[in-house]
Amino acid sequence: MDGRTDFLTGQAVCNGALQTNIVRWVLTHPYWKVPMTDVSMQDTPYEARMGDYFALLKPRVMSLVVFTALVGLLVAPVPVHPFIGFVAILCIAVGAGASGALNMWWDADIDARMRRTAGRPIPSGRVTPGEALGVGLALSGFATVLLALATNFLAAFLLAFTIFFYAVVYSMWLKRTTPQNIVIGGAAGAFPPMIGWAVATGSVSLESTLMFALIFMWTPPHFWALALFVKSDYGNAGVPMLTETHGRDATRKHIIIYTLLLVPVALGLGLTSIGGPIYMAVAVVMNAWFLKGAFDIYRRSDADCEADKHSVEIKTFKVSLYYLFLHFGALLVEAALRHAGMGGW
Repeated sequence: MDGRTDFLTGQAVCNGALQTNIVRWVLTHPYWKVPMTDVSMQDTPYEARMGDYFALLKPRVMSLVVFTALVGLLVAPVPVHPFIGFVAILCIAVGAGASGALNMWWDADIDARMRRTAGRPIPSGRVTPGEALGVGLALSGFATVLLALATNFLAAFLLAFTIFFYAVVYSMWLKRTTPQNIVIGGAAGAFPPMIGWAVATGSVSLESTLMFALIFMWTPPHFWALALFVKSDYGNAGVPMLTETHGRDATRKHIIIYTLLLVPVALGLGLTSIGGPIYMAVAVVMNAWFLKGAFDIYRRSDADCEADKHSVEIKTFKVSLYYLFLHFGALLVEAALRHAGMGGW
């Protein structure tokens, strides 16, 4: 190997080792210890199946991560060999799964007290906390090192930072201490398209930053709409969601504020080199739809919500799911049209 390859290989190995050691040190530090007495475990031994370990990786969340990362990679101006692209997306998916496993390990006590999450592998007794921790750490190191070897140091660094941010900054610190947990913690879910772009270009650009910002600004209204109709679940778990600390009226106001901030980001992305008329048409329609849902929520009272069983909040939450997939799907369409010589402005 030449000197540059030796250097990159050395950097990759060091990066993987450093990332794994940092996470191990933080997770085992006495300050971070969480009592696991709340976690319900079966009295009889249970041999975990592959499906139980796969559930640790939060496959539903992983699907969104993989999709946005793939879009970031494919819309970049630099072509990537299909095999390298496959390896990169695999690493990003594994990294997302590692984050999910570490999050489930740390949040096992919370998950056991929430109806929505009580059936997860650890609180249900199908996987032990130690197994989840081991899976998370092993996959973190594997994904980071392989991505560095297959692509570049920047992409691997962004992946390692994303895992660290989600597992440590969000799960261990923000989630249990501040109602702004979703706002700041949303950065972890916003990095994948930036990582995909970095895989292709080895850099960060205006386009990748706006893709990051789109997910970052979308996350708070998306999760707060959910929190409005599962408020008691978060309260039972002691999670300081905005609905618990400031009430539903304040949450409704925050939803409309962040949705208004989201609109110019979404439209601005359409004016960049990866945008175009198709993306802009989708953005206009979806932002109008999402904004209407946010205003409908804002005008409602608690009595209205109880009367119709949170139908507006549930509908707006579902709209928010379509919102992100359609925006990134439109970017893919624009990229395909540009490749055929027909896309862009």
